[in-house]
Amino acid sequence: MAKKSQANLEQYQDVRLSATTRIWVVTVAILGVCIPLSAVTRSGAILPLVAIGGAAVGTVAVWRSDEQKSKTNYLQQQQIELLEQRLANLETIVSSDDLNLQMKIKQIEARDTFSDSSDSVQNVCKSTKKL
Repeated sequence: MAKKSQANLEQYQDVRLSATTRIWVVTVAILGVCIPLSAVTRSGAILPLVAIGGAAVGTVAVWRSDEQKSKTNYLQQQQIELLEQRLANLETIVSSDDLNLQMKIKQIEARDTFSDSSDSVQNVCKSTKKL
């Protein structure tokens, strides 16, 4: 089970990495447009700084949200493993109780069969005495 949770963490890292890559590719494209615009509009470095700030905030949001999801998923995996262990223990208990019950039933059946055969022997003995 540890391998599965590790694979899930690697998957989350890949998703975070691809999201971060996309954010920064778009930011570079925006910077390519903003730099000439800032010269024309005389806004200075405000537009490029806003683009970089937005990309940074987006990157932080992606990495933090996936960390929370991966921790939650990891806890759920641990809970599933614990439940599976408890279920296996219950199955063991039930199967051993079932085996004991079956043995007791066989003993009772054996006693009943023995008492039935002894009753029939006694009946035969009584009938032969009467003759």
